Amino acid sequence: MVWFRKNIPILASRYFFQLFFFVQLTLWFGCENDIEKIKLITQKSKTPSETGKTAEILYSDSARVRVQINAKRMDHYTTENPYLEMPEGVSVLFFDDSMHIKSRLTAHYAIHLEKERKMEARKNVVVINEKGEQLNTEHLIWDEATAKIYSDEFVKITTQKEIIYGQGFESNQTFSRYKINKIKGNIQIKK
Repeated sequence: MVWFRKNIPILASRYFFQLFFFVQLTLWFGCENDIEKIKLITQKSKTPSETGKTAEILYSDSARVRVQINAKRMDHYTTENPYLEMPEGVSVLFFDDSMHIKSRLTAHYAIHLEKERKMEARKNVVVINEKGEQLNTEHLIWDEATAKIYSDEFVKITTQKEIIYGQGFESNQTFSRYKINKIKGNIQIKK
């Protein structure tokens, strides 16, 4: 019995060392460096640097307001590619030189890419021009630099006399001159 008591610390320390070594090996071989998992863990959460409720933006040229954007909420993100997000819907008015409304655009969601100078409108996008012609689509892009609106998605244009369907279209931002791609529907042709 005396021999057993004296050797307990020696035996325990040897078993502790073996157990410690086994645990280290298990952890070392069990580690996995999945880049996507690391990015997910280390990625900063997307939070806007600024948020505005009932916000309005005015675009002017030569001291004349050309475009007015209204949104229930605007979130500004100052990332490498800064953008404005309007997650609760947007209303855009396009004006002529005399401040008469030439067309209006509404959508349930929009994002404005600041560097590209483009706004993407999504979900129930409606554009109405001063003649009452209406465009319906699910995705539309407004290009500030070219003052054009366009889409590659399904579009429906309703006029007083006809309904025209197509797959994509392009127009000036006032929606007064437009071109429809892959057109379908009953169309009246002037003689």
